Amino acid sequence: MYSLSTLPSGLRVLTAPVEGTQSVTVMVFAGAGSRYEIQSERGISHFLEHMFFKGGKKYKTTQEVSAAIDGVGGDFNAFTGKEYAGYYVKVSAEETRLACDVLSDMLLHAYFPPEEIDKERGVIMEEERMYQDTPMYRAGWDFEELLFGDHPLGWDTIGTEEVIRSVTQADFQKHKDDLYGPHNCVLAFSGKITEAEAMKLATEYFGALSGGKDRKFQKLEKYGDKKMLLRKKNTEQAHLVFGVPAVSSLDANHFVHKMLAVILGGNMSSRMFLKIREARGLCYYISTETDSYLDAGALTTRAGVDQSRLDEALKAIKHEYLLCAEKGVEQDELIRAKAFMKGKITLSLEDSEELAHFYGKQLLLYPHVRDIPDYFKAIDNVTKDQVDALAKKLLRPEELRLVVIGKDAEEGKFEELMKG
Repeated sequence: MYSLSTLPSGLRVLTAPVEGTQSVTVMVFAGAGSRYEIQSERGISHFLEHMFFKGGKKYKTTQEVSAAIDGVGGDFNAFTGKEYAGYYVKVSAEETRLACDVLSDMLLHAYFPPEEIDKERGVIMEEERMYQDTPMYRAGWDFEELLFGDHPLGWDTIGTEEVIRSVTQADFQKHKDDLYGPHNCVLAFSGKITEAEAMKLATEYFGALSGGKDRKFQKLEKYGDKKMLLRKKNTEQAHLVFGVPAVSSLDANHFVHKMLAVILGGNMSSRMFLKIREARGLCYYISTETDSYLDAGALTTRAGVDQSRLDEALKAIKHEYLLCAEKGVEQDELIRAKAFMKGKITLSLEDSEELAHFYGKQLLLYPHVRDIPDYFKAIDNVTKDQVDALAKKLLRPEELRLVVIGKDAEEGKFEELMKG
């Protein structure tokens, strides 16, 4: 279970105690993902995440931030997604005050030293090159570009080199002031901590958080019109993402969507894994996943395959999609998918970091926070008829989108495959 309180500033504080653990995770969520950007600031959200670690009032440098947490054997990190960003410190319970001290100093007093900005430009450019050189990542970015078009959801979070090389201290401060206010943030505590302890620490360390929520994101009006994006690259494997537009995180079919993906390719007993990897030996990795945003979604199958058998693999994946749309799923597949998902969630939430993320993300983005029993109930309530109906609706030939990175990813290929 969790408890929820609000500071006078409007900052929401969520506490999720865990019995039998000796750790605490303190995590701050902000509605400051990359979809809040405009073209002229692409990448600032992710760059800002890096800059928060460059020093504040008490911990003045990256080294001082690192030494404080490393000195007690803690973990700290941050992430930037399309719809939110997060910052966390995980420590033994007796060091929770230190975790709050470091996090609050970063978020309240970061000053973004110009000399550190200049150094970090190179770090981010190298991060971008790493992703460019990793086709598994690049294919996912390409699919989002294909599906969402020239829209912030279709832009990668790293941003453009032009922005990375030109963004200034004033730009960072404005972005922080616009999006890191108490009404646009959530503070989550999980692990060996009580609500009373969490509220005392929240008031002491985060009570002075200020700023606004002075911008909204651009809604996605329609999906992109292009159906293929092919990138020729001299790789040993061909990497592909093959999928369809799907449902949003607020859609009534959100959990149906998840069950469909598990059945298709969510684990080692799924259709894609058994029919394409095990039965045919076409690939090493293959999986079907969902991506759900507040107003859009995708269902995709990703794989790395032998270049010479790329056509065969694509036809096999398409066959599984269309077969599922035509004939639906089996009841025992759905039963196994539900048990798989609940089991994975149960295992992951033994970690205080995962538990903080589970609750904090919901509180930040969604109108209702499901506790674990409610979440499991939503999974259990999914019916075979619902999965069959959604498969029929989504997995249509005319909705298929394809990204391929490899030696044979040439214009003109796969035209027949993409026809209805």
